[in-house]
Amino acid sequence: MDISADAVKKLREKTGVGLMDCKEALKNSNGDMDKAVDFLREKGLAKLQKRMGRVASEGSVASYIHTGGKVGTMVEINCETDFVAKTDQFQNFVKDVAMQITASNPLYVKREDIPAEHVEREKTIYRNQALESGKPEKIVDKIAEGKLEKFYQEVCLVEQTFIKNPDMTIKDLLEDLLVKTGEKIVINRFVRFQLGETTQD
Repeated sequence: MDISADAVKKLREKTGVGLMDCKEALKNSNGDMDKAVDFLREKGLAKLQKRMGRVASEGSVASYIHTGGKVGTMVEINCETDFVAKTDQFQNFVKDVAMQITASNPLYVKREDIPAEHVEREKTIYRNQALESGKPEKIVDKIAEGKLEKFYQEVCLVEQTFIKNPDMTIKDLLEDLLVKTGEKIVINRFVRFQLGETTQD
């Protein structure tokens, strides 16, 4: 099918991907804009898997202080080049992540960061709750696994729903940026301060 230059231009503005790739994506998806975006994401992420071993030593440290100065966050996000680190799309992503952490208070960046004993403790609690509520033994583990997934969505930054767009997670946001920049990008670490909180030794 013929793809109009206007459609190619719109897809490029939406994704930041090159014109030829946009045209290929629209042809592949019969002109469907949403499917073309998905096609580009899948293609871009497949390419990026090969680059994940590269070092991401550039990037940015950003802070976000909520109005009133009662809660704030500092976050470090890394990329491969100083060029990408200085782009508006990277800087906006860093700011959005800092705001997300301030608002949603995750405990970890990703589920792999959670200590195994913490996961086991949560799973035991969920199993016991299911048993005490009279659920059959054979489905208790399945119920516990389901609750564990919800736990991950609450405490892991990348699995949280993005506060500016409830149709996306932080992982979706990160993957969009990976495709647009073509670089390895890593949310490295963060710290969140809330006025009056005490630290535990």
